Order: sequence, then structure tokens, then C-alpha cells
Amino acid sequence: MARVRYGARTGAEIAAARAARSQLPDIWSTGVVALWESDPDAVAAVLPPPLEPAGRPLVRASISTVELPGYPLGAGSVAVAAVHDGHEGWYPLVMPMTHERALTGGREVFGEPKKLGEVTVERDGLVVRAALARHGIEFVEVRGAVSGPLPLPGPADKLDFYFKFLPAVDGEGFDSDPVLIHCTRHEKVRRLERLSGDVVLRESVYDPVADLPVRRLVELTIGEKTSDQRGRAVERVSAKALLPYIHQRYDDPQQIHDGPPEGSAR
Repeated sequence: MARVRYGARTGAEIAAARAARSQLPDIWSTGVVALWESDPDAVAAVLPPPLEPAGRPLVRASISTVELPGYPLGAGSVAVAAVHDGHEGWYPLVMPMTHERALTGGREVFGEPKKLGEVTVERDGLVVRAALARHGIEFVEVRGAVSGPLPLPGPADKLDFYFKFLPAVDGEGFDSDPVLIHCTRHEKVRRLERLSGDVVLRESVYDPVADLPVRRLVELTIGEKTSDQRGRAVERVSAKALLPYIHQRYDDPQQIHDGPPEGSAR
């Protein structure tokens, strides 16, 4: 009988897939990072407990492209500075990806708020433009010019916070208490340049980052970096406390909060 492709994989096939994943070479991306101080009340308002605001109301937009052979990838994020149990890190609100492969693993394994979107990084000599877009709206755009090189930072660990959960089948909360994930990225940089420019935030009902205005631009850079990441589940969190923030993950939160009527099937 021909191989049934939906059938179970053998132990050898599973082991080979794991070995291939562990032997991936460094993958270098070219990206723009914008860092700004925003309204402290707005930053605090987007943080689900037990996350707390950091000492400064910082917002970070990262916009990157990766020239994988035959598989160019765009990846971005908009995150706010946060603290959990004394650990300083970032809480991403949206992470546009240009391919489903990059989206699925991050959402299902780490709880990352990834969504399909458009990611642009363009450079013409010293002129740089980068943008994140979804539903035809460029909700973040960075425009600038390279003004000089920056010293390369040494390898560093950076922490992101995610919430991993499954909405309940009856539309009432979650199937089990959500999990707070600490995701540590080990990052190496091989090129870094300063940009002189600005950040434009456009109104979008799907990605309302315009609610985190640029009060003071702290840093604007373009560079090349590589990173790997490791995550760990640190604690169960209150389903009741997280539920008011669940709309951050979805374009149509009504489908999550609205359970099926009794006796119906979906």
C-alpha cells in the first residue's frame, strides 16, 4: 500500500526532523529598530497582569527581512517594555509575518501574537524606509537616512513575555488557565548603523498601535543580526484577569467571546 501521508510518522522520521532543526546555521536578518517613549498610561493599559510597567514607558518597533534561499521572509513586532517578577523584558502586541510557516510555530509553541501581514525594508544608498502593514494599512512606517556606524554590541540575551492559551470551546473564557511564557533570545549583531528620521503611526482598527504615540524618539537603527530563542512556562495566570485583553490577539474578538448557542453545532 502506498504511504498514507496523514498516517503516523516513524520514530526515525521524528528523530531526523529534530536533528535537522538542531543543526540550523545562523540566519542573518536585515532590520530597522525604532525605540520611543510613549504615554505611560497608555503603555500600562495594554499590559495584562501579572505584567507591570517598566521604569520608562518604552515602545519598540522591529521590522526585518530575511533572505532565506527560495523563501524570503518578513518579520516584525511592536512591543512595550514590561516587568515580571523582577525580570525586565518586552511584551509584544502584534508580530506580523509574511508566511504561515513562521506564524504557526510561534503562536502554537510560544504563544506569540503573530499574524499574517506585509513587512517592508528598503534601502537606497543612505535612504531607508521600513513598514508593517495589514489589511492594506501601513500602521507603522519608519523613514530615515543612515547617519553613521555604531559600535557593535556583544552577544546579549533579550526577554519577551507571551501568554499561551486556548479559547474555550463554548466561548466562555479558556479551556484551562493561561500560561505566562518567558522567551529568551540570544542575539548577535554583525552590523549596526544610526538612522536620522522619524516614525509614523497610522490609525488601524486591527492594529491600533497609534494609541502608543511617539512622545520622544530614543533610538533609530538599521543593522544585521541573528538570534535563537528558548522559552519556558513560568506560571499559570488568572483566566479572569487575562480575558479582558484577549482581543489583542484577534482581528475579530467577537468570535472568541461569542460561544455557540445551546444545541447548535459549528
